[in-house]
Amino acid sequence: MSRLKDLYQKKILPSLQKDLGYSNPFQVPRLKKVVLNMGVGRAVKDKKSLDQAMEDLKLISGQWPAVTKAKKAISGFSLRKGMPIGCRVTLRRERMYEFVDKLFNIVLPRTRDFNGLDMKGFDGSGNYSLGLEEQVAFPEVDPNKVSGLRGLQITIVTTAKNNQEAEKLLRALGCPLKSAGK
Repeated sequence: MSRLKDLYQKKILPSLQKDLGYSNPFQVPRLKKVVLNMGVGRAVKDKKSLDQAMEDLKLISGQWPAVTKAKKAISGFSLRKGMPIGCRVTLRRERMYEFVDKLFNIVLPRTRDFNGLDMKGFDGSGNYSLGLEEQVAFPEVDPNKVSGLRGLQITIVTTAKNNQEAEKLLRALGCPLKSAGK
């Protein structure tokens, strides 16, 4: 069992249950899944850039990514419907907890000029999204072997009913969120 999942089950769950006033532990918000998405605009002209992005995402997540394809044609970008333009991975269970632990405790503190995650990343339904500008912030990615820097979008999906519950859950898990006043 991962360190973060064990911490959640033994300490965070009872604490949140008491704090939120729930009688049943199944009402307490928990992580549902984490979705990693990497858009590769260069893939339209350079097929190797998509392969490199998939390899980076595989190293970061620990599982093979799925290719995302264009939903519609955009002539200004020389894009046709069905062309591969990115990749994504959905993490659940143990891999999800291991990734979130690594993200909160290793990757985010390593990013340049980091002073906390913005509260604007909540969507109103208890989910949180953030973007990283460089995939080399992850320790698995060797900066010397990277052909180009690519951004990465991360969405943390929770069972929380609203942003306040999701914020309490993420803070308890160790998410470095900025204070609401900043």
